[in-house]
Amino acid sequence: MHHPFRIFAIVTVIAAAATTSLYATAHGNVVPQAVDTTGLTPLGEKWLDQNPYRGNKLALKIGTSAYNQNCARCHGLEAVTGGIAPDLRQLDRDCTDVKNDTKKKACYKETDNYFLTSIRHGKVRNGAVYMPPFEGVFNQEAMWAIKTYLEARRDAAN
Repeated sequence: MHHPFRIFAIVTVIAAAATTSLYATAHGNVVPQAVDTTGLTPLGEKWLDQNPYRGNKLALKIGTSAYNQNCARCHGLEAVTGGIAPDLRQLDRDCTDVKNDTKKKACYKETDNYFLTSIRHGKVRNGAVYMPPFEGVFNQEAMWAIKTYLEARRDAAN
């Protein structure tokens, strides 16, 4: 004869285990995925301070894939944040409204620098890692391709 409490306890444990395993993998593998930048103009060893691929269709394609495999788990699918991390579509949104061309270029350069510093070195506050560093994991081409994707998402959101 089965005891109702024992059956309930077993079902509860199985459901909890299944739910926990789904939650743990909900955003995919947390190991950074390689980014194939074949076809993009090589940028060399010196880090650039501005996105050289702005508007480049191949960079957009590569950046889309790289973002979805590596960034979406925290920054949201299609760069629409789920609240865990900043909405990267907003990163250089203020630059689009700048009327003076010289100031607009300076604004984009500043946000490009902020982006590159963040992705290269990560974000750490009070010893807590909020974003891991990706320098040594991604090459410069991959990082700028991701920025190109984010710029396209910003433009699509406006």
